[in-house]
Amino acid sequence: MGKIMAVNISREKGTQKVNVHSARVIEDFGLENDAHAGKWHRQISLLSYEKIEAFKKEGAPVEDGAFGENLIVEGIDLKALPVGTRLKSGEIILEVTQIGKQCHSGCEIFKIMGDCIMPREGIFAQVLHGGVISEGDLIEIVKE
Repeated sequence: MGKIMAVNISREKGTQKVNVHSARVIEDFGLENDAHAGKWHRQISLLSYEKIEAFKKEGAPVEDGAFGENLIVEGIDLKALPVGTRLKSGEIILEVTQIGKQCHSGCEIFKIMGDCIMPREGIFAQVLHGGVISEGDLIEIVKE
């Protein structure tokens, strides 16, 4: 069982996401008002809270959403989940579609730190069932 630590969106692509604390999750689309939502396989991005905190201890000046992540999740090693895993938070059901990603060249975090955790630690999911998600909500693996 995990916990949602932040809910982040960006209104335009190429900008850092900001924590909105709660958002509507739209089936087969993603987070309402998020520039990266749409009818594709990367509707929502997730990153482990523990991985972000470890990166901060290395001196990274990052805030919620800095890696482009929609959801920060505590208590689940997201990178270890295989594609096809389903996660449930309240009535929301997500299905993992991709582990990691190719990082675009020259992201601000990489320029500062010489490293970025999103390409190797972030995961992506499609929304199978929508609802509202908020900081503090529980999230669990329902199918692996």
